Amino acid sequence: MNILIAALIGLLAGAHAATWGMYKDCPYEGFTYRKYFRSILLSGFVALVIYLLISLDLTSASSMIILFGLTYVTERALGEFYKTFIREEDQSKYFIPQQLHVRGRIVDDRRKRWGIGAAYMAGVLLVVGAVYWLQCLKLQVDGVVIVLAIGSVGGWISAFGGGWKDAPIEGFELFKFFRSPAVSLVFAILIACMTESYLHVVLSATGYTIATIETYKTFFFPSRPRGKFAGKPIQYPEMVARRKRFVPLYVAIWLGIIVTYVVALLQPHSGLISLI
Repeated sequence: MNILIAALIGLLAGAHAATWGMYKDCPYEGFTYRKYFRSILLSGFVALVIYLLISLDLTSASSMIILFGLTYVTERALGEFYKTFIREEDQSKYFIPQQLHVRGRIVDDRRKRWGIGAAYMAGVLLVVGAVYWLQCLKLQVDGVVIVLAIGSVGGWISAFGGGWKDAPIEGFELFKFFRSPAVSLVFAILIACMTESYLHVVLSATGYTIATIETYKTFFFPSRPRGKFAGKPIQYPEMVARRKRFVPLYVAIWLGIIVTYVVALLQPHSGLISLI
């Protein structure tokens, strides 16, 4: 039963990510089911691997919440790493290049790009390892202090990565820079009520931060083109209306997340902190 729930959670996480990505990009890139289901299938696989590694009891709403967030951040990290450092694609269709670039100049040398990618991955893994090491120390520190100290780590990684990639081309926005750390801290506080694992708090909160901010950018400003397509003409105008067919699925997943959060906080639970 647990493994089936894990697979379902993974598929839903992938459908969520695939839907906002499709909604923003399809007027400029078109739509294919192959591309749409790519994130869904990858997330399903990722969720199963995570479940087998950490053996969460998925009959608990708290564990469902944690697995969804862990799956989301892992799938997004893999996807962005692939697009930035490995994939080779014509970048002329973008206003902001999606491949590794320095002030808009694409790094064409494959060995350099892969080397920088390896260094970047090593840096992220070092941060993750530091969070794990901190927990291994078993410091006698209040849980609230721990969450305030580490809860926004994933948000800061996202903020610096986005600023390095986008700011040289579209300019620096103070609100945009601090948005990810602030949202990440809010989710970290909620998730810290459900688990004592520092890694689960940091990584799962980052997953929900990505989901929340992308929802805000995609559906609160639907007529504003994504930064990477700013100023580019719409190539598939029929998709502006067609993409709306996927909105009910997206809303249903969000409602499921919210209900599961409420159930998790109302059921008996324990974690680093206690809000209820």
